[in-house]
Amino acid sequence: MLPCFMAGELPSFTTPVVFFTIDTSMTPTVMKFGGTSVEDAAAFRNVTAIVKVAAASRPVIVVSAIGGFTNSLLQSVARAVTGDSRGATRSLDKDFERHLAISRELLGKAAQGAFVSTIGDARGKIRQLHRIIAAHPVTSPPLQDEIVAYGELLSSHLLALVLSENGLGARTVDPRSCIKTDDSYGNAAPQLETAGATQTVLLPLLQAAKIPVIGGFIGSTLRGVTTTLGRGGSDYSAAIIGAAIGAREIQIWTDVSGVLTADPRVVRQARTIPVLSYQEAAELAYFGAKVLHPKTIQPAIDQNIPVRVCNSRAPKEAGTLIVSESGAAPQTVKAIAHKIGITTVQVTSARMLGAYGFLRRLFEVFDQHRTAVDVITTSEVSVSLSIDDTSSLEALKSDLKELGTVEVEDQRAIISVIGEGLRSTPGIAAQVFSVINDINVSMISVGASSVNLTFMVDQTQAAIAMARLHQAFFEGQDAPPDDEMTQVRSDARRVHDREEVVA
Repeated sequence: MLPCFMAGELPSFTTPVVFFTIDTSMTPTVMKFGGTSVEDAAAFRNVTAIVKVAAASRPVIVVSAIGGFTNSLLQSVARAVTGDSRGATRSLDKDFERHLAISRELLGKAAQGAFVSTIGDARGKIRQLHRIIAAHPVTSPPLQDEIVAYGELLSSHLLALVLSENGLGARTVDPRSCIKTDDSYGNAAPQLETAGATQTVLLPLLQAAKIPVIGGFIGSTLRGVTTTLGRGGSDYSAAIIGAAIGAREIQIWTDVSGVLTADPRVVRQARTIPVLSYQEAAELAYFGAKVLHPKTIQPAIDQNIPVRVCNSRAPKEAGTLIVSESGAAPQTVKAIAHKIGITTVQVTSARMLGAYGFLRRLFEVFDQHRTAVDVITTSEVSVSLSIDDTSSLEALKSDLKELGTVEVEDQRAIISVIGEGLRSTPGIAAQVFSVINDINVSMISVGASSVNLTFMVDQTQAAIAMARLHQAFFEGQDAPPDDEMTQVRSDARRVHDREEVVA
């Protein structure tokens, strides 16, 4: 049995809090496969092999669009908005052919013929939607969701056919019949009706020993209008469905072996973290880890369902198990995350001193411009905040100047050191900053979260800071820092411009 199906060995984590009556002998496992896991015929074969192993665990399959197709669909909408509906539709020809090539390689004649018809129908409907958008660009938000949804609708239909061809009783399920949302097109929020609708659709299939295959990322309003949950929303779909049906486990199958101790593109020695708590995983997702969508964790927390992150290209590797409580690691630190492209905004005003209501007025400005804040630090007369969306920066600066002097720095990076017990372990902060004592550090935040120590560095220094910290906490401190690997100079000024945090 593959390591990613070893939930039974952890009984304390595998009994979800179920909020409806269900036969526990048929408690399902939700398995979500990302775009790279279904990018070509070989990837579909891998998925089929994985599902065969899991067949006895009552799997519910959630699948993303095949790799790159969502981007193509979004680009086609942008082209249609300019008035070029014909070019918009033709731009998808290569992607439709990718689907057909997979079907020709993996399906028998009858199933392939049925899928060719499905592709023809999708192409025709998308062509009509492109024409409407070209003629009436104002209609693009809801129609964009209609078009983009075809990525997951086609991949789920194709995967169900491939599984059936291999002796698995798979059935395609339209996600719009399960996930009910508001009408915030492009970033819709699930509504309370989702749980009941999902149970109504999926439980009969599971009772009949069928394998539901459902496209992630997609929902519909209560009026039946197609919506999408935002980029990365297939993970969210899997968690929503898992919570609704009381899954024993939610598995996220991707192209890396679990959640890693650092970004492997920056730190070559990054390794898989065996176990994380929900809180640790949420912090990692928010501060740059790409494996999990930030929203994925919450439905799992609500129902106390374990989440396992696995590698569809190496299914024998154990991956990472995410549970309600994981305990501290021997070295306390479990991972180091980073986020580049950050801009810091500092507002200085003597009016802050001894005043109340200043922070409320400050955050009202960010709220008015719909700009999220990542990190905040304060002193007696100044507030520093970090943002990664600068689309409203000029308007923000204009409004903030009414509160005080405004200074902006771009090309910054957030580094987060994450681990259970971080706040209560003496000496961790000293160890972190001694490793990077020649790198300028600002906006230190510790105490706001019990599992997170966050600070800011110049973006050009992020890679070397990550490499050194990883070496200190995971590779042994005796080895000299490999500064050359990151191609970043290590002769930075030995200056620390640190602000104290009010947490």
